[in-house]
Amino acid sequence: ESTVLGVKCILVDSEICNDQEIILSINNFKNKPIILLEKHNISYPVKFSVSDIIIFPVNLIEFSNKISNTIVSKKFNQNSSIKIKEYIINKNERRLSKGNFSITVTEREIELIELLFNEQKPLSRKFILKKVWNYAEGVDTHTIETHIYRLRKKILDRFQDENFITNSKSGYSI
Repeated sequence: ESTVLGVKCILVDSEICNDQEIILSINNFKNKPIILLEKHNISYPVKFSVSDIIIFPVNLIEFSNKISNTIVSKKFNQNSSIKIKEYIINKNERRLSKGNFSITVTEREIELIELLFNEQKPLSRKFILKKVWNYAEGVDTHTIETHIYRLRKKILDRFQDENFITNSKSGYSI
C-alpha cells in the first residue's frame, strides 16, 4: 500500500493473497483506493472500473498517465455530486436523490439549489435573479416564484418534504 500523487494504491500479488484477503484489505480503507495494481489478471468480486486497475508489467509513462487520468476522473465525479442535507444532487445525470428515490431536475434548478445551499443564508429575489438568470435590477418577473413552486412540487410529490426550500421575509433558503 502506498500513496502516489495523493492516490491510494495497493499492490496485490495474487500468488500470496487470496481474493478474500484482498477484499478485506480494500474494505478496511476509510477512503477506498482508486487504483488497484496487480501482477496477474484475476477477477475480484468487488466493483472496480477499468481505470481502477493497472496490470503489471507496465511502463512508467503508461503508469503515470493512468494515475493522472484517474485523478482527473475522480475530481470530475466529486464536483458532479453534491450532498445537501439528506439529498444528493448528481449534476451529470441531473438527478436529486434521497435514499432509494430520485427526481429529474433541470440545469436551472440545480443552479438554484446550489446557490441557496452555498450561501447558507436567506437570499433575496433580486440576488437570485442576478446570480442564476443574470437579470438586471428592476426587471418584473415571476421566474423565481415559478421555478421554486415547480421544484417544491417535485420534491413534495416524490419525497414528501415540504421544507426543502423555505421562504421568509429575508428571502429563500435551504
